[in-house]
Amino acid sequence: MLITNAPKGTKDVLPNESYKWQYIEEEIRKICDLYNCNEVRVPTFEHTELFLRGVGDTTDIVNKEMYTFLDKGNRSITLKPEGTAGVARCFVQNSIFNNPLPVKMYYLNSPVFRYERPQAGRLREHHQFGVEIFGSDEATVDVEAISIAMDVFKKLHVGNLELNINSIGCDECRPKYNKALLEHIGSSIDKMCSSCKDRYEKNPLRILDCKNPECREVVKSAPTTIEYLCDNCSNHFDKLQKCLDSVKIDYKVNPQIVRGLDYYTKTVFEIITNSIGAQGTVCGGGRYNKLVEEIGGKPMPAAGFGMGMERLLMVMENDNVEIPKPKQVDIYFAATEDNAILKAMEIARELRNVNLKVELPHVKKSLKAQMKYANKLNCRYVAILWDEDMKDNKIILKDMENGEESKIDTNIIIEYINKKKVL
Repeated sequence: MLITNAPKGTKDVLPNESYKWQYIEEEIRKICDLYNCNEVRVPTFEHTELFLRGVGDTTDIVNKEMYTFLDKGNRSITLKPEGTAGVARCFVQNSIFNNPLPVKMYYLNSPVFRYERPQAGRLREHHQFGVEIFGSDEATVDVEAISIAMDVFKKLHVGNLELNINSIGCDECRPKYNKALLEHIGSSIDKMCSSCKDRYEKNPLRILDCKNPECREVVKSAPTTIEYLCDNCSNHFDKLQKCLDSVKIDYKVNPQIVRGLDYYTKTVFEIITNSIGAQGTVCGGGRYNKLVEEIGGKPMPAAGFGMGMERLLMVMENDNVEIPKPKQVDIYFAATEDNAILKAMEIARELRNVNLKVELPHVKKSLKAQMKYANKLNCRYVAILWDEDMKDNKIILKDMENGEESKIDTNIIIEYINKKKVL
């Protein structure tokens, strides 16, 4: 192990790449604001019990993937493996349910930790954008969440997307479906993986989410959850489709979509792309009407989604989406003498106060080396300061596009550049 190597499954965001993240974050914030959806920020770690009760102890996340440890107070703490449970805990603890409902919240660039094999766009530490809406059981809320996600993709010029929807029912109709699923699997359980054998006893619905080829073959002809929906869930699913039709969002009903977390009820959905191969899900979510009650709150319907930032960036790169690059450096001050450097610092402060991007000569170099450095930074202008010129309060301003040099008074540099339409 080298301490200068990042741990497996983590990745640095380098200074020359961070502008991409900042651009995406800015566009996401704008879209969430249009939906009156406000940002929430929750801790990176929570009490382990929150995820045991909220996410479910039969999920792969809880069984295999959580980063859990005892703190110095001998309390079991877990780095959050997903975003929804922490936001639900925040909703309960801070009595946000007393606010006018529904309450719409989003989290952005939120770190999520899962101990799993690193794959394309999914690291052991990755980051998520998510939306959580509490306080309404109407299908309009489900579509509101889906609309936010689709608007983000549209704004970021991500295409080739397919929205897959399904309904997995509720406590009234789920037991009937589970019974039918178990009867279908029947004697085939011996052919299935050890995880599915465990799910067979504890949570049969999770078998549908297994990626093992043998297990998928067994459930390929299994009855669907839609066939067993109660009237309430069936009506909700019908309204979901009507609402999607009304806002002209195309979708596909896919009975295989169940999602991997125990808290889902009724609506589940995934947004899939063919741009990144087999790992094509770029957003997933649905409704979780029992989660708030499960973690100790009052009954509260809710819906939302999570979207991986790394995977979103990967899709944008594969789709050749051009992300605007940062503003170039407006002025580099080239100086080699102490008094000139002090004057450069003084002028630079004035220029930054009027929103000009300025770089100073922080490393001792010759004027020639500084000019090369300014060129590498793609600076618009270079201001050359000499002690001799400082006596007359003059500087030399070089236009790096055409090579033109002008000697001007330091007191009019802002006015001069303004005329050049840099501001």
